Amino acid sequence: MADFKSHITGSTIVGLAYGYWGVSTQSISVESGIVAAGLCSVSGMLPDLDSDSGIPLRETSLFISAVVPILMIHRFRDLGFTAEDMAVASMLLYIAIRFIAVEFFKRYTVHRGMWHSVPAAAVAGLIAYLVMPCQSEALRIYKSLAVVLGFTVHLVMDEIWSVDTNGGIRFKKSFGTALKFFGSDSLANVSVYGKLLLLFVLAWEDGAIVERIKERSRHDSTYIARPYFDFDQVQNWITR
Repeated sequence: MADFKSHITGSTIVGLAYGYWGVSTQSISVESGIVAAGLCSVSGMLPDLDSDSGIPLRETSLFISAVVPILMIHRFRDLGFTAEDMAVASMLLYIAIRFIAVEFFKRYTVHRGMWHSVPAAAVAGLIAYLVMPCQSEALRIYKSLAVVLGFTVHLVMDEIWSVDTNGGIRFKKSFGTALKFFGSDSLANVSVYGKLLLLFVLAWEDGAIVERIKERSRHDSTYIARPYFDFDQVQNWITR
């Protein structure tokens, strides 16, 4: 099994390549490419949130609890939040992620369970899609796929490390427990696919937020660009 450093190194390398691909071939801005690379890198730790060691859980929860409120700025504005509302919401999100979500993973997940699976990678991607709406649907999908990619890199590395090549090829007991679609626990299978379906419906219904963000941006730009005085009218009045 790949260790923590191997996973974060692998997902970071892939994230840098993904960010470069977006900037160089898909007309993605450098800033968005950097964000996508970072999301892919950090997502390489996500499958090990069920790890007994606690290191991935601690490091990832600290990062997510700090970054998620920033990524949700458009969501907050769409909900009509004031600056004070955003501050309160950010604090509540920090508490919910840092303590409640962490406690959930400690209590209700088992290592190499269904959180270590392909549908779980899709769940993580859909959560990212809902968290960070932006003016471009293509950019929103691009960033969300960065999370899926980082998650999947972790699963693939786990499977590669499950093959022992010393003295011939031998498959360890852990082989097949990471890159999977179904596990041995029927309840866990139903749970992860139920979450996947629910998140897919929410994401499908959430597409209209992109147009609302665009409309608000146009309104803000018009408001900012509009002069307070009609200078032509003032000049005509002076020259009379």
